[in-house]
Amino acid sequence: MTTIRLLSADDAADFQHLRLQGLRECPTAFASSHAEEADEPLAAVAARLQPDGVFGVHGAFDDNGRLVAVAGLGRERMRRLAHKAVLWGVYVDPAMRGQGVARRLLAWVLTQAVNEPSLRQVTLGVESANHAARALYESLGFIAWGTEPAAAWDELGAHDETWMVCPLPGRGPAPGPATEVDPVGNLFGRRGR
Repeated sequence: MTTIRLLSADDAADFQHLRLQGLRECPTAFASSHAEEADEPLAAVAARLQPDGVFGVHGAFDDNGRLVAVAGLGRERMRRLAHKAVLWGVYVDPAMRGQGVARRLLAWVLTQAVNEPSLRQVTLGVESANHAARALYESLGFIAWGTEPAAAWDELGAHDETWMVCPLPGRGPAPGPATEVDPVGNLFGRRGR
């Protein structure tokens, strides 16, 4: 069984290890790079992990207490954008893939977002070529609303980014299709699209 919780400064070393693993393994999936974060002091990582209510980095732990997956939930700070949260930094250790860890972690994060009354939607950007991630996000209720060509550029070339939104149940319409979605299929008594 996987334990899921919001990370704290005490998890800094484990988070940094998993984050660097992700940046090394999947360099095109992140805006940051391994080179940019490899020498970040642990104290700076710990400071980044200070939660703010439901906002912060959420982690999934295996039965041995090892951090195996992470997903960040950030808040937009400007008043007119404060109804949105941003899902970022999603990564699952390769040894744990195919076991539903990502789905459980993201369902947890989306449930936390639903429990934050000021939020109406969760947004994310995903590398357009990452079809598995896009399919997972769509199965959790995210709707693609646009693609930014060459959103990221590195030594491998240009990488397009698909932007997605997940309207939260009971919070009013989001841009695009007027729909309320369910991040885990039937948690809110409706089937997600």
